[in-house]
Amino acid sequence: MTGFVIRRLGLADAAAYREIRLEGLERHPEAFGSTYETEAALSLEDFGRRVAEVATFAAERDGRLLGLAGLARESTPKRRHRGTLVRMYVRPDGRGAGAADALVEAVLDHARAEGLDSVILAVTVGNQAAGRLYDRHGFTVYGVEPGALRVGDRSYDDELRIRFL
Repeated sequence: MTGFVIRRLGLADAAAYREIRLEGLERHPEAFGSTYETEAALSLEDFGRRVAEVATFAAERDGRLLGLAGLARESTPKRRHRGTLVRMYVRPDGRGAGAADALVEAVLDHARAEGLDSVILAVTVGNQAAGRLYDRHGFTVYGVEPGALRVGDRSYDDELRIRFL
């Protein structure tokens, strides 16, 4: 089922952003550098600041956020030509409808509009659905970071990818 719109989130979306972000962290702790516990302790104002600092896009249907993706711009002068795709998450009821593809395209379009040369990302090794998504959008693997994340006693490797614009 389609019928969603893609839009950039603003400060007024902090509560909805918080809800879906925490859901993603809780459902897939191996996919994010942060933890549910860390972010659940943040204030709504903190989430508002995050939306303001990172260009965050959402797939929305009937007023409900189905998915998120953000573009974090590098801050140092020698790295400002590059951005990082961050916070990618699509709720189960938004999967298979094209929301993930539309979110990645929104991030890439924004990166182009900002004059970036490339977008990088990290995806947990073994996350085949995400790997196929990024393949479709031209991201190529340039390395693997062994033990990039640790959840409990288990370590996860990250596949590092880049898309030149």
